[in-house]
Amino acid sequence: MQLDISLNGTAVVLLGEADATRQAARRYRRAGARLAHFDSPAAFRSAVALPARPGLVAVVGKASSGRGADDGEWAPVLEHYRNAGVPIVRESSAGPRGHVTLVGGGPGSRGLLTLDAIEALRDADVVLFDRLAPWRELEQLTTAQLIDVGKLPGHHKVPQEEINRLLVEHAKGGDGGRGCNVVRLKGGDPFVFGRGGEEAAACAEAGVPVRIVSGISSSIAVPAAAGIPVTHRNVSHCFTVVSGHAPLSADEHEHLAGLGRSGGTIVVLMGVANLPHLAAGLRRAGLPLETPLAVVERGHQAGQRTTVTELGRAESETSACGNPAVIVIGEVVRLMDTVSGSSDDRELRDLAASLLDA
Repeated sequence: MQLDISLNGTAVVLLGEADATRQAARRYRRAGARLAHFDSPAAFRSAVALPARPGLVAVVGKASSGRGADDGEWAPVLEHYRNAGVPIVRESSAGPRGHVTLVGGGPGSRGLLTLDAIEALRDADVVLFDRLAPWRELEQLTTAQLIDVGKLPGHHKVPQEEINRLLVEHAKGGDGGRGCNVVRLKGGDPFVFGRGGEEAAACAEAGVPVRIVSGISSSIAVPAAAGIPVTHRNVSHCFTVVSGHAPLSADEHEHLAGLGRSGGTIVVLMGVANLPHLAAGLRRAGLPLETPLAVVERGHQAGQRTTVTELGRAESETSACGNPAVIVIGEVVRLMDTVSGSSDDRELRDLAASLLDA
């Protein structure tokens, strides 16, 4: 059960060692609570003034919810407040200092964050975030210092090498030299065109422990938001995810020909600007002009819009599309109305979303 209550002006007693409670203390203060923190039972017993009957008691540690069974040194204090009818909540210990967690934030919707992602954000001291992750809601999810290192098409205001340096710097020397628990929040999954491998390697080279929290890749989630399954029985038995930032490679023609021969779905991430080049290359490689193509903009976000066309008309009919977007090429695009309803329904949903975005 989850309850949302206002703590503004409420007396809250927080029990637990100072470093372990650092994030919990920030959360309660941000919520407006009048916080009384005690780092040991001895400090509690020697306190000159205690709230007569606080609105809430929070204990940080490994204690279970069982009555007194695992309360350890805090057992007498907690029993006192239980007998007084004061609600008691359990808070997890703060995340480890000197540690980096690469977190996949999904395609940008808070609802697609995993439980592990939410817990990592809650326990962070510093969060370096991209703008393809659900960054607008970060202040509701964490009390950490927020650092925007997001990239925009054609503009990387913080180079990757600087991001790597910041991760190590905050993990090893942040918070007055004590080190921080750092979260690197990325859109989609850290290891799907997210340069997460480079960041993990930079941390490992500097001796900083790294944990990976996988995220929902936009290569799957965004087509699904438009009602396009990337695989479907008797239609597509495989799918290939391609980075659309730039031409594929020196032997691009062979690569594109291989994509065409696979008979599966082609999913292109970050490829709107390069779509004319990609579409022309696929046609030269022999993919039929009537191959369905869809561009899904702002998937799982307000203002989501889907443009459906064919490979032969891709340049002219997608010229108004912009990032963030996912391109889907293949017969599965024809299944969209079957899965998500009629085109009229889809247009109404798009209109409603655009009004909300405005």
